[in-house]
Amino acid sequence: MQLAFILYKYFPFGGLQRDFMRIAQECQKRGHHIRVYTMIWQGEIPQGFEVLIVPVKAIFNHNRNKKFTAWVKADLITRPVDKIIGFNKMPDLDIYYAADPCFEDKAQNLRHSFYTKTNRYKHFYQYEKAVFDSNSKTQILMISALQQPLFIKHYQTPEQRFHLLPPGIATDRKAPANAAEIRAAFRQEFNLTDDQLLMMQIGSGFKTKGLDRTLKALASLPDQLKKQTKLIVIGQDELRNFILTIKKLGLSNQVQILKGRDDIPRFLLGADILIHPAYNENTGTILLEAMVAGLPVFVKDVCGYAHYIQEADCGIVITSPFQQTSLNQALATMLTDKTARQRWQQNGLTFAENADIYSMPSKAADIILGTTP
Repeated sequence: MQLAFILYKYFPFGGLQRDFMRIAQECQKRGHHIRVYTMIWQGEIPQGFEVLIVPVKAIFNHNRNKKFTAWVKADLITRPVDKIIGFNKMPDLDIYYAADPCFEDKAQNLRHSFYTKTNRYKHFYQYEKAVFDSNSKTQILMISALQQPLFIKHYQTPEQRFHLLPPGIATDRKAPANAAEIRAAFRQEFNLTDDQLLMMQIGSGFKTKGLDRTLKALASLPDQLKKQTKLIVIGQDELRNFILTIKKLGLSNQVQILKGRDDIPRFLLGADILIHPAYNENTGTILLEAMVAGLPVFVKDVCGYAHYIQEADCGIVITSPFQQTSLNQALATMLTDKTARQRWQQNGLTFAENADIYSMPSKAADIILGTTP
């Protein structure tokens, strides 16, 4: 079959983008042809992929999206395909990979009523409705059970169109046999002594991921514990306001911000905890990646995958409603309780060997190709 994959932008370190790549390559491995439509492509193009970078420009995202979908639609008319798979919400999809939460629910509950009068709202509502409306034929690949009831509430989507996938964690995130050696080399490289504690926060979109909450929690630690604790942040975002906050809180010597990179497993093995106090998060793949590496996780309960941490006892889950003081206190407890961290580490390694958290690309390809039993 000729398959068309559509996403607004591709860069190697985004969660949605990594999922797209692994699903597309799984389909290619099964003998099918891959065509990709996107506005931005960063990184290498896999052998055999036809990648079309659509030349559209506009001041506002919603106008650019409209131009993009019109261009893609015109090209598909002249060069039709067997299936159209979208990784962003848009019209005329055969299959949609639901990496993003329900836009309409956020618009109704987290925005001022005036927002629903804007052109931006109307665009994203219409594109979401095109996927989830009761009359749409689009099949939906869900990666978070939390969001399905919200889509049904707002669009009356028939339940049979939803397909819940297992998580898709790359097996290279599991702690290898020489994990202790990798950890020692990493900590030497980053000048970390045995008595120092390293927190990791990983993921682009620092505002949504709650980096401001992390910085406040780090600044609130007792003086001696704060001196012992370092934070490395990895991802892509506008840094200006966060750098100002770091300076204001007196954390310049303790916080390091790095761009997205391809050696994340090394950081997971070298750190002492992963912190992820997100404002909202459809899933949170990094949470499971930390678990299978044996890294204790400190997370907010709004993340779709937070329940794995709780069920497997691999860290601390902060419950809603959010309170900064509760986060501060729990972080201090986590950093000082070495026995608990060792227990969470072992539980994560056990979870890595027994849980079905690696098969998402294969299951997604089954549905796309119509080979699901």
